[in-house]
Formats: sequence, structure tokens, C-alpha cells
Amino acid sequence: MKSIYKPLVALTLCLSILGTSTTAIAKIPIDSNGQLIPTLADMLEKATPAVVNIHADGHQVVFDPATPALRQLYGRRLHKEATRGTGSGIIIDHRQGYILTNAHVINGASKITVSLNDNRVFTAKLIGADRQADIAVIQIPAEKLTALKISNSDKLRVGDFVVAIGNPYGIGQSVSSGIISALGRNNLNIEEYENFIQTDAPINPGNSGGALINLKGELIGINTAILGNKSGGNVGIGFAIPSNMATNLMDQLINYGEVQRGHIGIQVGNLTPRLVKILNSPTTQGAVIKIVVLNSPAARAGLQEGDIIIKINDAAIKNEGDVRSRIGSLRVSTRVNLRIIRNGKSLDITSVVGKKIKPQNFRRLPIWDFPQE
Repeated sequence: MKSIYKPLVALTLCLSILGTSTTAIAKIPIDSNGQLIPTLADMLEKATPAVVNIHADGHQVVFDPATPALRQLYGRRLHKEATRGTGSGIIIDHRQGYILTNAHVINGASKITVSLNDNRVFTAKLIGADRQADIAVIQIPAEKLTALKISNSDKLRVGDFVVAIGNPYGIGQSVSSGIISALGRNNLNIEEYENFIQTDAPINPGNSGGALINLKGELIGINTAILGNKSGGNVGIGFAIPSNMATNLMDQLINYGEVQRGHIGIQVGNLTPRLVKILNSPTTQGAVIKIVVLNSPAARAGLQEGDIIIKINDAAIKNEGDVRSRIGSLRVSTRVNLRIIRNGKSLDITSVVGKKIKPQNFRRLPIWDFPQE
């Protein structure tokens, strides 16, 4: 933690020297010697009541009896055994009692119990869950709740300071700090739709569904997964679902009870050095359209094989995973703005998200059958 604390001290001192207001981040107390003592305590006092502990009670089917000798006597029988999982959640709507968490936290639960920061306990109702992106919404009938303000996760930068809040190992609410290590992680094969924020803020089992916040106390991500060691503990590589993606899916779960995930009718691939040369691309980042489905929204919008997608709704596209996660989080009938490169020139095209297309409806062209590097 020392390596994280020192940059935070430097940041605070720099802000003080430059005359920049630090009230949005935290008050800077002064000790008896007149020295600045950096702290996030004031900000956390406002943010932590919005993060809750979740207990999910359910049952799993197990074999009984367990020993070979007893199985010979009584046969191999099945019975249900009670299970209890722990995780975290974030109050998003203080009036309606909506709480955002991970789908895997409440998966298979017959009873969901929510414990608030002020020791109040409620039984929650499941509003909806999307396993493909690991997002779920639950609701509690509580008053006087504190909700987190949501920040625009598209504005995040590598190196931004962050704080993780959650319930590690079920021991109770805890906070940890770090920085954003990377953005747009979408090749981890953890979820079907990925666009993870990577952070070195310590995240452990039980933190799932908890908040990743900036130094203003605003939600920027939902802590979801870790790259752990053999014991399952933290090694400084944690992943969070960006707030923009999570809240987009949350709105669909609240309004429809499910995510109406759609498609515009394209298949894309990574922009490799070979394709950069073939397509005379002025950029090395983006995703190449390999297939356009006949009579699809993409076809009607004028998209073509060989177009290079570099932006979707003003968000930069680095690879095919970005396209999948961006379009996959949009609701059916939503308009989507794409910036593409065609014949070396930039074009803006608007399409509409339609219903997901069956693979047999794709039209393949021989030009794209060469192997990628």
C-alpha cells in the first residue's frame, strides 16, 4: 500500500501548491506541526453508506451417502444441501431502493438478504439479471437510503486514482485504494460481453458487486473478478464492469426484466498489420467488418465489408471485442452512431440495433478467408 499512498500524498500536495480546490476530493487536515495529512475519510463517509453487503441463500444438489461402503448399502441418492454466498451491491436509486450487483452473486438464490451500512437488514426482491455481462438488479423496501452518483466511465484514464468498496470474504465492509491499470480489457473470457476496467486496488472474494469509485466518491465501475493466486487471493489484478455499461443494462433490467440484447448485422475482426496495408488504413486501431448480413440494419445503413469501425457513439474502438461489448449492451431499436474508415476516408453512419441474427443468415465473402497474423 505504500507505493499507492505516496503518489496520493504527492497529488494532494501538488493540488495545494497550485491553489487547486481539493474540497471535491477530500478535506486536508493539518497536524500539530502544521503538516498536511492527506485523507479520503470525508469522501468515504459519504460514499460507503451506498455500498451494501449481500447474502444469497440457496441449495445445491449433492450425492449422499458419500462413502463407497454406504453407497453399496443404500445406493447413490441425491439430496439438496443449503448454501450461502456473500457479495456486495451498490444503491443506485435511493427512492426506489434499486441495488446494482453481479449476477453471479445472487445466482441460484432462493433468498437474498441485504445488510446496510447502518446495520439495517432487508430481504431483497430480484428485478432481473443478465449472466452474459454479469449484471443484476435487486430491490429493497427501505427509506432514507444513500445512492452513489454515477460518473461517465468513458472519461477514465489509465493512472486515475480509484477506491474499491465491498465485503471481502464476508468480514464486513472494507475499502482499498489503487489506480486504473488498464481499460477496455475484453479478451479475458470471463463473460460473454467484456469491457473491463483493470485496477490494482486490492479486490478479494466477496468484493463482487461492490463499488469502484473515483476520488470524488462517484461510481465508475462494478467490481467483478480478480486474477488470483492459488489460494484465490488478490495479486493486484482486479476487474470492474464500467459504470456506463452497467447502468445501461440496469435500465433494461428495471424496465423489461431482461436485457434485450441486439445486433446490427455484422461480423468483425481485429485490424491486423496485414489488413492495415490491404485497406490503406490511416489508423492501426479499430475493427474490420468482415461480413454484412443481407437486409440487416447494417446493410440498410450502408455499411460494407472492409469498413473499419473506429468509433461507436463517440467511444473509441480498438478491436473486435470493443464492438461486441458496445453494441451488445445497447437495447433493441436504439440508434447507434458509427465512425468508419472506407477507402482511407472517415465517414459517419447511423444504424439501428435490431434483434439478434441467427448465424445461418450471414453471407460470407471469399475475400476475407485469408488467415490473420
